[in-house]
Amino acid sequence: MLISIVLSFRNEEANIPELVRRLQKALKATGCAYELIFVNDASTDGSQRLLMELRKNDAAIKIINMSRRFGSTPCVLAGMRLAKGDAVIYMDTDLQDPPELIPELVSKWKEGADVVYTTRVARDGENPLKMWITKKAYRVLRLFSEIDLPVDSGDFKLLDRRVVKEVLKLKEKDAFMRGLVSWVGFRQVQVFYSREKRFAGDTHYPFFGLGPISAFTSGLTSFSLAPLSLSLIIGFLVSVGAFMYLVAIIVMKFMDMNLPGWSAIMATMLFLGGTQLFTVGILGIYIGRIYNENKKRPNYIIESTSGFEQAKDADLTDDMRLRLYR
Repeated sequence: MLISIVLSFRNEEANIPELVRRLQKALKATGCAYELIFVNDASTDGSQRLLMELRKNDAAIKIINMSRRFGSTPCVLAGMRLAKGDAVIYMDTDLQDPPELIPELVSKWKEGADVVYTTRVARDGENPLKMWITKKAYRVLRLFSEIDLPVDSGDFKLLDRRVVKEVLKLKEKDAFMRGLVSWVGFRQVQVFYSREKRFAGDTHYPFFGLGPISAFTSGLTSFSLAPLSLSLIIGFLVSVGAFMYLVAIIVMKFMDMNLPGWSAIMATMLFLGGTQLFTVGILGIYIGRIYNENKKRPNYIIESTSGFEQAKDADLTDDMRLRLYR
């Protein structure tokens, strides 16, 4: 049996040697053959050069270089596309997800699981406020999602080959991998673990960055129409309130009572305007997703690879533009 490890990375030169060492040790413990597929998201440091040096001592190390920066999920999909394993494990390269957990994932897979996903019970060295917001965000996604999204489960999973095939059939833009893996179904088993500190370097998802917000928005709009329903409900309630306010003004007019001044009128107008902008913004997110889907651009473009056999013509899809070399 062959296990493929897919690792999307950008500028992780300080982490790669330790990551490779721990991966090699963990995979040897499984008794399975393996391949380490590093997907380089246009790194600007010496990561690619370092991997080429490491490949001289371990031919199982393979490299995919993207033509530009595409993001983590497209890189994972590119790695899955070229992976040959009977099972594929994808994970981050910062060593927060311990490679030592891989033998347990493989064991669950051998017992019959099609998907083995990991759930974090603790996170070492993380900002408490960030962790609180993250937990709440996971629960909001699960509450409003049309599928059962596991809470506190990130991008550290094992997928059986048939699950990988189903995921690769999906052509979504701005794909939310955590949701897609749950959506395809099959037998899914959970493994708990404690997340470690980042081994070296700075996080690529800072607390006040756009990354977490983008991921939350993508997850919510990919598997739920709840925001649209919410905008409808808010619009209805505001309309009812505005009608009641109009009735009150008419009654006050006939009773010769003083009408509200400019402050009340301006507050009402600002409230109505804010509500309209909020609902239009929600509609805009969904329309934007439709727009991106209809453009039918590939999720990624591969500039080059190292360590892969020459691809057959049938392997070259609309999602791939390859220049392969050994």
